[in-house]
Amino acid sequence: MKHYPFIIFYIFCNIFIYMFQGSFWVYLFCFLMFSAVVIWGSFDITLGYFVNSITHKRTKIKEVALTFDDGPTEFTPKFLDILKENQVKATFFCIGKQIEKYPEIFQRIISEGHTIGNHTLSHSNNTGFLSTSKMVEEIEKCDEIISKVGNIKTNLYRPPFGVTNPNIAKAIKKTHKKSIGWNVRSFDTITDDEKKILKKVTKNLKKGSIILLHDTSEKTYNVLVELLLFLKDKKYSTCTVDSIIKI
Repeated sequence: MKHYPFIIFYIFCNIFIYMFQGSFWVYLFCFLMFSAVVIWGSFDITLGYFVNSITHKRTKIKEVALTFDDGPTEFTPKFLDILKENQVKATFFCIGKQIEKYPEIFQRIISEGHTIGNHTLSHSNNTGFLSTSKMVEEIEKCDEIISKVGNIKTNLYRPPFGVTNPNIAKAIKKTHKKSIGWNVRSFDTITDDEKKILKKVTKNLKKGSIILLHDTSEKTYNVLVELLLFLKDKKYSTCTVDSIIKI
């Protein structure tokens, strides 16, 4: 029932229009509200408004999936070191241009048993305004780089910024990808306070959570160190996103 807020809104608008027939302001109000709902649906991947993304794992087991976006970067090796030390496997949604910049690090991610996902070629700030053909190009070119550098293929895709719309939905379908979202967002790219980031993650954690982090800063690395201690203390195990899809 991901769409229930929009169904309620649709019913409300119809009742409102029926009660106040012929009023320009009623139609304007409904149009503005509809626009707001569409924008909300575009930017909140957990709603599944345009794309049915996987945002969590249905499980009774205390396990979570760690995912890292926007790499590889110069910080990624430190992330890999601590994950290896704790015998944890994660999912890395990689940008094509970053793979070209750090091919050896990308190969290390694969060799150490982590799962790879497509995060487009360039992670464009204009993602929400790109045409279907341009989005297909962004996904397919990233796939080509993943195959060339890592000699692997992936059907996992995460929309940059979590943005979805009809063009992105069509591109995902055309490229035969599984859209992967999250239900625990760290906001580690916009918050500098490590304690606040850690609290944001841990307070919303539950069985089957998919956690969104970024392997792009020392700050998030420090959060990951503390998060792994928290997961161990609370007896949480970890899984990769591909295992969720198999289930």
